Amino acid sequence: MNRIALITGGTRGIGLGIARSLAAEGYDLMLCGRRPAIEVIDVLTELGATGVRAAYQVADIAEAGERAALIDHTRDTFGALHVLVNNAGMAPRVRHAVIDATEASFEEVLRVNLQGPYFLTQAAARWMIDQQAGDASWRGCILTINSISATVASLNRGEYCVSKAGLAMATQLWAVALAPHGIPVYEIRPGLIQTDMTAGVASKYDAMIEQGLLLEPRWGTPEDIGKAAAMLVRGDLPYASGQVLTLDGGLTLQRL
Repeated sequence: MNRIALITGGTRGIGLGIARSLAAEGYDLMLCGRRPAIEVIDVLTELGATGVRAAYQVADIAEAGERAALIDHTRDTFGALHVLVNNAGMAPRVRHAVIDATEASFEEVLRVNLQGPYFLTQAAARWMIDQQAGDASWRGCILTINSISATVASLNRGEYCVSKAGLAMATQLWAVALAPHGIPVYEIRPGLIQTDMTAGVASKYDAMIEQGLLLEPRWGTPEDIGKAAAMLVRGDLPYASGQVLTLDGGLTLQRL
C-alpha cells in the first residue's frame, strides 16, 4: 500500500509543486482547497496519470468543522495518513499600512494561516500517534510551509507577518510535542516564489531582482519547494526535527 500525504492548498502554486514531487515518490494524495471540485479535475487527472491515487476535498481550514471533515474524508478514502503538509494560506485581501489595518482582516488572515494549520496538525498528530501505536513499522512526518515573512517585516501586510511568525513557533511546539513519538516536524520558509499569490507584485520584484536583491537572481518556483519537501519526507535530513529550511535565493542573508 502506498503511503498517504495530505496537502492543504495542494492544487496550485507551492502546494501543487509539492503534490507533484510526492506523487513522483509514490505517495497517494489527499488535496484540499476552497475551490469547487470541478475546477481541479485537470490537476487530479495529471497526478493520477503518474500511477498514484489523488483525491480532493473542498475544505476551508479556518473552519473547525471542515478540518474535521477533511480528516474524516482522508480516513474514509485511504484509511491511513503518513504525511501532513500545511501549505494553505492567504494574503490580506487589501494591503493596508499597519496603522490603517482592520481587525476583520487580521482575524481572517490569522484564522487561515495560523489557527487552521495549528489545529489541523493537532487532529493529524492524534491520528498519527494512534497509527504508530498499532503498527511499529509506521513512520510519518509533518511539514509546514511558512514564509520569510515570519521574520521579515512588511508594513503593508502586518497581519500576514504576524501569522507567519506564529506559525514558526507552532512548528517548534509540535516538534517538541511529537518527538517522544518519533514524528519529525519541519518548516520550509520560502522567499519569492512565482505563484498566483505573487503575480500582483511580480513587476516590483522583477526590478528588485534585477538590481541584486538575491544571490540567485531568479524567482523561486513551486518545483524548488517540492524538491525540498520530498527530501524531508523521504527522511534525507535526519537528526533535524524542528528545523527551518529557508529557500529564498539568499534574500535574507545579511550582506554589507
